[in-house]
Amino acid sequence: MHYHIALYEFIANDEDARVCKDIPDSACSNVPANFFRIAASNILTKLGDAIINPKTVLTWIMTVVGAPVYLVALLVPIRESGSMLPQLFIASFVRTRPLRKPIWVVGSLLQAAAVVAIAAVAWAMEGVWAGWSIVALLVLFSLARGLCSVAAKDVIGKTVPKTRRGRLNGLSATLAGLLTLVLGGLLLASGGTPRDAVFYSALLLAGAGMWLLAAWVYAGIEETPGETGGGGNAFEEAMGRLDILRTDPPFRRFVIARALLLCSALTAPYYVLLAQSGSGGDLSLLGRFVVAGALAESVSASFWGIMADRSSRQVMAVAALISGLLGVVAFAIETGVPPLREWAWTYPILFFVLGIAHSGVRLGRKTYVLDLAGGQKRTDYVAVSNSVIGLVLLLTGSIGALSSVMPPEGVILVLSLAGLAGAVLVRRLPEAD
Repeated sequence: MHYHIALYEFIANDEDARVCKDIPDSACSNVPANFFRIAASNILTKLGDAIINPKTVLTWIMTVVGAPVYLVALLVPIRESGSMLPQLFIASFVRTRPLRKPIWVVGSLLQAAAVVAIAAVAWAMEGVWAGWSIVALLVLFSLARGLCSVAAKDVIGKTVPKTRRGRLNGLSATLAGLLTLVLGGLLLASGGTPRDAVFYSALLLAGAGMWLLAAWVYAGIEETPGETGGGGNAFEEAMGRLDILRTDPPFRRFVIARALLLCSALTAPYYVLLAQSGSGGDLSLLGRFVVAGALAESVSASFWGIMADRSSRQVMAVAALISGLLGVVAFAIETGVPPLREWAWTYPILFFVLGIAHSGVRLGRKTYVLDLAGGQKRTDYVAVSNSVIGLVLLLTGSIGALSSVMPPEGVILVLSLAGLAGAVLVRRLPEAD
């Protein structure tokens, strides 16, 4: 027996490694090999994402190259909206292709190229032009990521049985999280030595290598041709459903609340900026943030999941309350508690708590919108809410303008107050039975 089949049997917890459900019969014999190719490519791209994380590493690099703070504020909105809005345009094209694997490979190669270009900018440019160049390249990176996101769903649907997809995602997330912790540990063990732009360029090139390796691994997947129908313009369809914002008050309140809850994602780079301002470029501090972010997601997901099964509305409210109050605490520390402000672990710890809150916000709102309605109405809710929030994220890039009139802790306070308002609004939403 091949080792990969034996390992697949162990992971799948099933004596029949070729059990098939909801995939073509011709794909059954390739399931174990495809399972591990997809898992490996997911792990590689998740590690790459950790290296170019806009909340931590990319924010740090923007400061190293001397980019203005208002450009740092664009990183998270572009990264987040770039993973939603392009999919509405790309989906219609993807549906016309019988094989979706090549689309994923192209998307991965484009992401690698964008990261290589960002590395070149970090090495050769400084100031506002370096900042704008990184922002523009992040747009291209996000567009390519959307290409992979749409194609990946179809490839998994044709190559991995329905009863094994959760294990695939769980294995990928767990191993990627462990590798991210290793990355953070290496940065943490750097001894506090400041590094120049050349070091960060090399780090980004290593990240680009993750997408190159992932493309090579993914190209080996055995995919059978699929349906090519249903290639209508998903964006037009989503826009046509916008009327439910007018006719469905509970859903409208949910979308407004979700927009306010974006504070848990948007404030993250400012915690890094506050810590970095007095660090002198201490690389171990970046390691603390990388470790904090990885730990926050890994330790909180199961807890929030159990809570969401009882009440996803309660999860959103509690997580938003934590995120909002945390911003108030950060503002108080920065403006009135010098000992804590100067302690190297203060902001990484706050970032860890923020990561836990953001995980709850994300999981709670995903569960809530799926439970709020069923059937076709559920599809409409997801399409419309994602479209609206994608646009809101682009608009929130203007939040960076606040940095010209107030310091980072002020921006954190403003966004956190919006999050607290969102928590109040969530409490007034109906339970999603």
